[in-house]
Amino acid sequence: MDQSLILVQKDWHTANISKTWKDNEEFSSYLLHLADFGVEKLSKEASHIREERSAILDQTKELAYSNYKTFIHTADCSRTIFKDFTSVENDLEALSSSLPGLKQSVETFLNTSRNLSTSRHLTSLTLTKHTQLLEILELPQLMDTCVRNGYYDEALEILAYVRRLEKKHADVPIIEGIVKEVQAGTRLMLSQLLAQLRSSLALPQCLKVIGLLRRLDVFTEPELRLKFLQARDSWFQSILKSIPKDDPYQHLTKVVEASRVHLFDIVTQYRAIFSDDDPRFSVGDPDVNQQAIFQGWILHKVNQFLVIVEQDLDRGVGTNLESVLVQCMFFGQSFSRVGADFRNLLIPLFQKAALAQCVKDIRSANLKFDESLSSFSLMEAPQMSPSAAFLADLQDKTRPPPALMEFPPLAHYTNGLVAAFNNLRLCCPIAVMMEVISLLEKSLTKVIAALLELHRLESGGFTSREEISFSRLCWVLAVCLLPHVNSCLRLLFPLHYIATISGVSQTQLSKEKFGQLDIENLVASIEHLLPKKEEIPEKNQE
Repeated sequence: MDQSLILVQKDWHTANISKTWKDNEEFSSYLLHLADFGVEKLSKEASHIREERSAILDQTKELAYSNYKTFIHTADCSRTIFKDFTSVENDLEALSSSLPGLKQSVETFLNTSRNLSTSRHLTSLTLTKHTQLLEILELPQLMDTCVRNGYYDEALEILAYVRRLEKKHADVPIIEGIVKEVQAGTRLMLSQLLAQLRSSLALPQCLKVIGLLRRLDVFTEPELRLKFLQARDSWFQSILKSIPKDDPYQHLTKVVEASRVHLFDIVTQYRAIFSDDDPRFSVGDPDVNQQAIFQGWILHKVNQFLVIVEQDLDRGVGTNLESVLVQCMFFGQSFSRVGADFRNLLIPLFQKAALAQCVKDIRSANLKFDESLSSFSLMEAPQMSPSAAFLADLQDKTRPPPALMEFPPLAHYTNGLVAAFNNLRLCCPIAVMMEVISLLEKSLTKVIAALLELHRLESGGFTSREEISFSRLCWVLAVCLLPHVNSCLRLLFPLHYIATISGVSQTQLSKEKFGQLDIENLVASIEHLLPKKEEIPEKNQE
């Protein structure tokens, strides 16, 4: 039987059979069934099939006739189902096209939900940490309150806490804002502390303020020293500016007193706060000479004081020069305790002041001489007897010779010179001796020139009495005034002082007339006007 099927399948290649039938199992089964027929039965199989086909068609027609409504309804249902399936297909296609958007929306929703959940968690956490957060947010206000009320220790604790916060959370904007506001409070605290240093402050308060500035950690050690000296100097300058400047003497004495008291206070405070004596206790950059900061400030203060002294001396302190010198020298000596003895710097200033006062007094003496000479009449000159002149010569050499009173111009001039010598005596350094002698020589040269001019203009009309009076005037100038001036110079500049300084013996100095006017040179121009020796009363010519 299997062989028959194989033979039949071999003939498929030659038969015109549809390919779909070849794969149909019923078709294959029917072929096997045919293979079992004999020839006779096989020849009748075709008519049998036709009859069976006709019967099936009749049955189909009968079935269709009897069930046509069902078929119609089935067709309608099929049409409806087709339409529904078409609609479903379209809806599915629309749904399929909208699925990516739905997916994105769902993802967005999930992200939003996740963010909301995170925010809710943070909000919940914030609520639980509300007290701590509120304290942090109020740190700037608390810092400002502490600074304005002077609670600097508490303010420094807040600053230290904020600095730790900044190190841990420097990237948090709100922390950054808090740090900036606290720094503003720190600047206010710094300005207040520096303002305290610019006021009257005792040593314990200075120590406290500098301790706070160090804890602020704003300045390096050299900068802190500079700030301290600048602030204290600002306060000291305000004291100096408050001293009235109307009277140079009062101003200078008060400046000396204020400088002596307050500068020593500042020096004491500085040395108590900053350790310069032992480098082991110094802090900061070892390459910075911190001692030079204080030394430079002391030098600046000394120079400033010298400028004030020079200015007030230039304005003139009158007869108080010696008093001012004593106070300044005492101040300079006391400054030696801080290694800044500046007494040697005062000497040129007082020499200059003494010489300036001497110049002023001698100029005034010349003016008085000129004024008196212009109104003087030789006819009015009294005549002293030889005995009176001799007795006058026996008197104290330190007193002006009475013969000068015969001639008011010479008397006024002598009074002016004596006043100059008295003022110079209060502060008379040996160093100004030669300048004083030069001033006197110039002044006496002017006096002699004025007498020569008077003789040139008036001698033609002189009476014999006036001629004798003028000759005696010149004699009194040469014999009484000039030796008296030399005596005053010897009292102002004693020989033993000059000998001690120069190393030359007193005998040698006296022999060379060192520190004396050259009388012969001065009277050379009026020598022809002097009376003859036999006309001069017998006197001691020494």
